[in-house]
Amino acid sequence: MRLLLIEDNHDLLKELADFFESQGDIIDTAADGVTGLHLAVVNDYDAIVLDLGLPGMDGLKLCKHLREEAAKWIPVLMLTARDTLSDKISGFEHGADDYLIKPFSLKELQLRLEALTRRHKVGHHSPILVFSDLELLMQHAPNVVTRQDIEYTIWGDTPPDGDSLRVHIHHLRQVIDKPFKNPGLLQTVRGIGFRLK
Repeated sequence: MRLLLIEDNHDLLKELADFFESQGDIIDTAADGVTGLHLAVVNDYDAIVLDLGLPGMDGLKLCKHLREEAAKWIPVLMLTARDTLSDKISGFEHGADDYLIKPFSLKELQLRLEALTRRHKVGHHSPILVFSDLELLMQHAPNVVTRQDIEYTIWGDTPPDGDSLRVHIHHLRQVIDKPFKNPGLLQTVRGIGFRLK
């Protein structure tokens, strides 16, 4: 999983990051709400672990902004010491998908996140969008997908050296553009990335 952990307790944040990285997950972290929201909006994550009591912007406002303003539907699991029913209701009303009370078991957190990401992938699966290497470009069309995002999607944290991405794009063009009368479906945005238009 690629996870975003937003937690202002540095010891807990380190413990979470170390645990998930030891499981092979890819982790980004933020210790305040503003940084966390920025990372959540500009990156694609499988899930977000979100503390409620954050400096800068609390977890409830962050989650609501993520849903309503940014229209991002990444699964969000809220972590908090607040354990009343009204606290839980407030969390869900602000867009949380799950709610875990501190203290908690790391294994339980992991299992909950895995369940959330499974349900999210099933709920957002559309066979119309799935077509080999075009899937990522189709999901974002007509917006530009950066070279870094494409490389990360294909190769993860270990992209090959050289012009491997350029070769992939060339092969795609041979299939989706070259045989047709009006080529130009796959466009290069110089210095940024590629898009379908």
